[in-house]
Amino acid sequence: MGLPNNSGLNLYEKYKKGQRNLITDVKGVKVGSITLQKENINTGVTAVFPHEGNIFQDKVMAAAAVLNGFGKSIGLMQIEELGTIETPIIMTNTLSVGTAATALTKYMLEQNKDICITTGTVNCLVTECNDGRLNDIRGLHVTEEDVLSALSSPSEVFEEGAVGSGTGMCCLGLKGGLGSSSRILDADGKEYAIGALVMSNFGSSGNLTIGGDHVGIRIKGVQDMKKDEGSIIIIIGTDIPLSERQLKRVAKRAAISLGRTGSYMGNGSGDVAIAFTTANRVPHYSNKDIIETKMFFDDSMDKVFEASVEAVEEAIISSLYHAKTTVGYLDKEVRGLRDYL
Repeated sequence: MGLPNNSGLNLYEKYKKGQRNLITDVKGVKVGSITLQKENINTGVTAVFPHEGNIFQDKVMAAAAVLNGFGKSIGLMQIEELGTIETPIIMTNTLSVGTAATALTKYMLEQNKDICITTGTVNCLVTECNDGRLNDIRGLHVTEEDVLSALSSPSEVFEEGAVGSGTGMCCLGLKGGLGSSSRILDADGKEYAIGALVMSNFGSSGNLTIGGDHVGIRIKGVQDMKKDEGSIIIIIGTDIPLSERQLKRVAKRAAISLGRTGSYMGNGSGDVAIAFTTANRVPHYSNKDIIETKMFFDDSMDKVFEASVEAVEEAIISSLYHAKTTVGYLDKEVRGLRDYL
């Protein structure tokens, strides 16, 4: 997964890849998807589970960075305020955010009988990109059942490319979609994982850059996307003990990965990065006023930043590599990167 060794695409790698080279190299993280593909429909849903337990009762410490705010995601405000994630993360198309939020709410209510009875509400986290180039987005084809299907099938192994929420996405004039990668780093004699998952849907034709090589200018006949618009959702997970402040700093560095691959985060591009750690949990209920968490020594954070930038960069390129040529809405065709390699 991620970029295979025989892809022919060379990225600078200082840190070794995880066993799967997926975000699920972070222990406990799982991903589920449902793909909707028929005639003018090219869309879907992807669900990211930060851990295998009850996420509402056992929240993960987290942060979000709105790199460019041309987007319609929901749930980011409470992450900013409280520094935790308490539901799976849903990824889908822009006009299906409401449907996804309703389905995720129902899922959480079923899992947690105390919500709105003996405790407060739930902060559902739903992210989006506009897949209207290849999908009949006005048809509102994603249903609550589709969202629940994605939530019911999480796995440590999952497909990349034009699948799930990435089915109709376009990126840098090529077919975009889901992409993932991971890096391993050492801290105090122990190995830790940093994983990235992206839904790529950004960028102008001709701007694709791989390993510092501006390959986009040599690719002819790509879809004419003159503006850098369309968005990207970036999920970064790790088992490194980081504070929510440090996670915010990691999320911000995702902008470097975007720049490395050819984005300048144009006016119409909604670019959002969400980072979480499985190492620091926040219980929903506690008999203690003070709970213990761990954090990284700030002067040692550079290796965390560098490894996360590497993982996100490869995840973006991997989303292009695995995405197959797709004919979609009104017979529009967007070709995959491998058609040009």
